Amino acid sequence: MNASTIHHSLLPFNTHNSLLNNSPHTHMEEAKKEPQQPLIEQLKEYAEIRFKLAKYKAVDSGSTIFASLIADVVVVVSMVLAFIFASFTLAFYLAHLLDSDWEGFGCVALLYLLIAIVIKINKGGIEKPLANAFVKKIFKNRNSND
Repeated sequence: MNASTIHHSLLPFNTHNSLLNNSPHTHMEEAKKEPQQPLIEQLKEYAEIRFKLAKYKAVDSGSTIFASLIADVVVVVSMVLAFIFASFTLAFYLAHLLDSDWEGFGCVALLYLLIAIVIKINKGGIEKPLANAFVKKIFKNRNSND
């Protein structure tokens, strides 16, 4: 068996092997390619983890805000019901004092009309603090999760 009959792939160092090729460019290209592949994989993994983290933070913030909103709705409904029953109580009490149901309920209606007029006149002074309180509540919920 002579050297020409041996298949090139069986040789320990064939002409396609970069170890026989002493070109400096070939070694530099291989040196660049080897660390970049794991780096690219690491970057992909990092991006996936950051995306998952952002998704989990969004779900956490959303659920916290939603839970806070539900609690606030329950409190508001309870307060409205208490306000309605207190209004009826006041109306019946005034009706008893004035010996007239319509006068008692009329006085309560006039009281609420005066409150509505005062609120309408001072609408700008009331809206801004309410909006600021709402924004603070949202950011307080977000910052407590960070």
